[in-house]
Amino acid sequence: MFSDCRSVRSIFLALGMCCCHWVAAAERPNVLWFVVDDMSANFSCYGETAIHTPHVDRLAREGTKFANAFVTAPVCSPCRSSLITGMYQTSIGAHQHRSGRGVEKIHLPEGVPLVPALFQEAGYFTCNGNGLPNAGRTRKTGQGGGVGLGKTDYNFEWDASIYDGSDWNAREPGQPFFMQVQLAGGKLRGGSDAAARMLSELARQEFGEAVRAEDVKLPPFYPRDPLLLRDWAAYLDAVRFTDRHVGEVLARLENEGILDNTLILLMTDNGISHARGKQFLYNEGTQMPLVVRGPGIAKDVVRDDLIEHIDLAAISLAAAGIPIPKTMHGRDVFANDYAPREAVFAARDRCDETVDRIRSVRTDRFLYIRNFHPRRPHLQPNAYKDGKSIVQTLRGLHDAGKLDELTETLLFSPTRPAEELYEWTRDRWQVRNLADAPAYRQTLESLRARLDGWIIETNDPGPESEKMYDSDMAVYVGEGNPAVEKNIALMKKWAKEGK
Repeated sequence: MFSDCRSVRSIFLALGMCCCHWVAAAERPNVLWFVVDDMSANFSCYGETAIHTPHVDRLAREGTKFANAFVTAPVCSPCRSSLITGMYQTSIGAHQHRSGRGVEKIHLPEGVPLVPALFQEAGYFTCNGNGLPNAGRTRKTGQGGGVGLGKTDYNFEWDASIYDGSDWNAREPGQPFFMQVQLAGGKLRGGSDAAARMLSELARQEFGEAVRAEDVKLPPFYPRDPLLLRDWAAYLDAVRFTDRHVGEVLARLENEGILDNTLILLMTDNGISHARGKQFLYNEGTQMPLVVRGPGIAKDVVRDDLIEHIDLAAISLAAAGIPIPKTMHGRDVFANDYAPREAVFAARDRCDETVDRIRSVRTDRFLYIRNFHPRRPHLQPNAYKDGKSIVQTLRGLHDAGKLDELTETLLFSPTRPAEELYEWTRDRWQVRNLADAPAYRQTLESLRARLDGWIIETNDPGPESEKMYDSDMAVYVGEGNPAVEKNIALMKKWAKEGK
């Protein structure tokens, strides 16, 4: 897909030619992304009080923190597919989670480049790993990434040669690098109560103490069940381990004398993995931390304009003096002529074997969500989520009639409203649906029209063809797994019923 030849544009960059706010070749910064799995903005600089995160706090203090940053997809592979292209996942056919990995392949539309390829063409050393000093150069080997490379998880065919290795220590002297540091984040706590307990014990060993379950503050729709409290406490300890890893990378950059010439961007690929978080379009699933530190970035600044995670691509390219493709949806939010967005958008589609289609538009006050399958429950059967102790516990409490009305309504109603409207800046957890309130009718109609316009303008392809039920979908998500096969059969049944 990509060759080692340098384009005309790259030659101009190498000569230090300028356009707009390009920088001279000798002054080009390194660019480093921290990309964290399954974590919301539970850092102390974002207001979390149960833990202290000094290293992420340092990034915020020495850079710019974004208070209202959101992913365009609340699950790993669509989010990462859009991140690495700077485009909405729905526009490039990458919106169905973990698709294109069997017989049916997904190819990007013509003219859509990957961010590492653009950096590579501009003379950067491109790498993807853990960012620690013991990492070594490991060359790419195939579609899933090379040996030693960090997480990619792209939903389309791509050439692994876009990455030169797993770490910047193999670059040529003086060569700038583009590095993605991949962190397990919330996944560190695992999916079982036993795994959560193990992480808490490790936190006691490493930090001297673990987060106490009794100190945990849960969203109002999660019961204060001992298992859920232990899980959330372990999650907060996972945030601490993530912060420590960030600190180790920062220390390495300092020791190598390149910290001040490195643009650092930290984000997460979706919110906490929970019943109403990951995979869903509420704040718990889509709101992410975003902190940017580096050359030309204002220090100790908090911005509250609406940001989409695809903006990382444009920010990074602009900082390196690389032209931003005209097709890219992401924006350089630090540009002198940047006009803040009036709205941001998000989409959730099939996650593994579980079919769904949800779209949202968010302004600085309201969040509008459209459920295209309102006759299906919020917690549809899903082998991945149903394998987690927290969801198993919630289902058990539901079956035993031990959940309060709010939890039953939000998590276990047999159907969902076709439209949801929340004043999200006041209703932090989105529990009061205003869609049927007469006083908000004009707002509802305005946001409904705005979402319709976005769907058309960005070429949202609509629902997935039913032929995927008879394709090789199960090959990737769990061939031979009874739970997956049972869920696929249920999806087929619901599809025939028009549900």
